[in-house]
Amino acid sequence: MEFLDLLKPEAVRVITAASSKKRLLQDISEVANISYGFEQSPTLDALVERESLGPTGVGNGVALPHARLSDANRVCGTFVLLEKPVDFGAADRQPVDIVFSLFAPENAGVEHLKALALVSRTLRDNSVCSKLRANTDAGTLYTILTEAYRTQAA
Repeated sequence: MEFLDLLKPEAVRVITAASSKKRLLQDISEVANISYGFEQSPTLDALVERESLGPTGVGNGVALPHARLSDANRVCGTFVLLEKPVDFGAADRQPVDIVFSLFAPENAGVEHLKALALVSRTLRDNSVCSKLRANTDAGTLYTILTEAYRTQAA
């Protein structure tokens, strides 16, 4: 599995201002709707429900919200770079500015876990995060993400 399997170029966005975690999840739901056709309200509900189990802010300004959706037929994702970080309840108490969301079919098993591991491993790389934070063009962000995996896999 690689980022090309998970992420469409149109699912990469830069958001100038999200006033809260809830607003950010709404924005992510909208991107998922536009990019993959997921119904916005159930997508938001699934993300909020997952966050209620424990925040998905993993530290160093990165969050990995994820949800299982009845209208997902494969594992896919959205990437959002925030120009203004948002409190996401991360264990290190750092606000989040890099958000990769994953969506999986309700019956997805190992594929969902593989995708989560891939994204987590990539976004733990400080050089990848630095490159992402230094760019505000969605096309460039997509290239950084897809190239980062190829570099790590080589």
